[in-house]
Amino acid sequence: MTDIESPPIAVTGSTGRLGGRVARLLADAGVRQRLLVRDPARAPQLPGTTVAVAPYADRRAVREALTGVGTVLMVSGSESADRVEQHRSFLDAAADAGVGHLVYVSFLGAAPDATFLLARDHWATEEHARTLGLPATFLRDGLYADDMPGLVGEDGVIRGPAGDGRASVVALDDIAAVAATVLRDPAPHAGAAYDLTGPAALTLPEVAETITAVTGRPVRYQAETVEEAYASRVQFDAPDWLVAAWVSTYTAIAAGEMAPVSSDVPDLLGRPATPLAEVLRRGGTTAG
Repeated sequence: MTDIESPPIAVTGSTGRLGGRVARLLADAGVRQRLLVRDPARAPQLPGTTVAVAPYADRRAVREALTGVGTVLMVSGSESADRVEQHRSFLDAAADAGVGHLVYVSFLGAAPDATFLLARDHWATEEHARTLGLPATFLRDGLYADDMPGLVGEDGVIRGPAGDGRASVVALDDIAAVAATVLRDPAPHAGAAYDLTGPAALTLPEVAETITAVTGRPVRYQAETVEEAYASRVQFDAPDWLVAAWVSTYTAIAAGEMAPVSSDVPDLLGRPATPLAEVLRRGGTTAG
């Protein structure tokens, strides 16, 4: 059966950085897609695609959008206080629609007691998919290498209570390539949970040194206590749960939970994972 004859692959998050990359890779391969979006005006214009408006929390709209779909890529929703509830609604609708395979973008070390608070959300989502009996593959990404410059303050300092912990930051391009590979032939990956990491675990001083070396902008890391981390983030006027999540990114690094280096990216792609320096040379998120 050719891609033209196969049921379409549903892709969520196509208006974002990761889902958009996956959608473009699939379009380049001639794969039919159904893009699930909240705002159709922002949907990428790609050959072989149709667009359906289906916010995660709208169970009826998602069920209709996923009817007739073989496989779905579920990119985790935007950070919100009710994200797990939205995810569960989406998964319930996917089960209702009879989706054959779910590929969910989870997080490295997803667990009910993970230090990184948002990794607990991912674990709850994975567990709900298991409860529903959905054939699934979980892509447990590390921190995005592309986002490392975004940790830098206007004064050129990365601040946080990460101690001397390490993080195996991973390129968005690598995650997208793995996702596209799994989506095109999901059966061999049913039940798998892949840890998608970069080729090395870096301390934040090493991250700062790499940013400096590639961009020419002097960047350094300044360790904070947990109390100092909360105090320095008051300026952003963010809700308490979000500030706690931000701080827990660093405490998870300190606890060693972001450090594992996996061979899953090279095993699945047949090439090495992309190092941070190369991601930055290609144009990672601008610091500031």
